[in-house]
Order: sequence, then C-alpha cells, then structure tokens
Amino acid sequence: MRGRGAAVVDLAVLTPGRRGDVDGTEHPPRRAQGNCRQEVDRLIYEDSIAPIHRAGQAVLWDGFHRIDEHLTLESAPGHTPGLSVLRLASGSDRAVFVGDLLHSPVQILQPCCNSDACLAPEQAVASRRRILGRAADERELLVPAHFGGAGALEVRRESDGFALGPWATFSPEK
Repeated sequence: MRGRGAAVVDLAVLTPGRRGDVDGTEHPPRRAQGNCRQEVDRLIYEDSIAPIHRAGQAVLWDGFHRIDEHLTLESAPGHTPGLSVLRLASGSDRAVFVGDLLHSPVQILQPCCNSDACLAPEQAVASRRRILGRAADERELLVPAHFGGAGALEVRRESDGFALGPWATFSPEK
C-alpha cells in the first residue's frame, strides 16, 4: 500500500503478527477486514493499524469471516498467531491464497517442515494439513505467495500426505 492514497485503497486485509509486516502504510485504507481478535493487541500499531481501528473501520473476527459472496478469510495460525488464508469461490472454480502458510513446495509434500520463523510450530503444521486437505478435497487451486515464479497449483492427496498436482500459470490479459 506504500504510496497509495486513502482514496485509492478501499480494503486491506491485515493478518500479520510481526511488526515488520505492517510497517509502511503511509495512507491507511478507508476500511480493513482481517484483524483476528487474538491478534488485535499485537496489531494495533500507531503508524499503520490504529488509525483504522480508531475510525471504527476495522472488522474483528475469529476463525472465519465472509468478505462477500466470493471471498472468505479463514484462520490458519502457527507461523504467526493471526495468520489467515483467503479463499475465492466463483461458480465451480475455487482457489486458496495461502500467504505465509507455505514458504516452499516441500511444505506441501512434508507439512511437518516448518520455517525458522514459525512462532508456534505444532500449530503451523496443523494449519497446513487442514488447509492442504481442503484444497485437495475440494480441488481448490493453491496460490502461494513465496514460491518462485507466478501461478497456482493443484494439491492432491497421496497415501497419508499430499502431492503436487499440475501448475496453472497466469498470463497477462491482452
């Protein structure tokens, strides 16, 4: 959001649990969704979130929050306490934007592999297994934030774990 005016940014989903993740909001959006109640004390920083909260524009939620008919937020704690994933549903198409839940494709194959930044490792593993299970069962495209390249992939169940399915690449509209 850096460099955007409040008139440009209508909605911001704020779920981080580390100060460095929220620094840099020069002009707060008019409203925000995604501040998990368990994180609100940690997230209200004077330079970025407090103005939204004071203006009464923050939506506090636990576990699950519907933004609109197509978008929902679902709590996925472990990496940070307030981490959430964003789910998109349109007709029969489904996608899950996993953010910091996954930092490497290895974590799909081995959900028990945590990054050194996971604040609650056992909870992170449980969140990964739950989100990957639903992605596999409901054929949601998984959209990672930290894998190299652009695109999304299918996740499949394999024995007691998960396997990488085909990649769906995105190309700019012409």
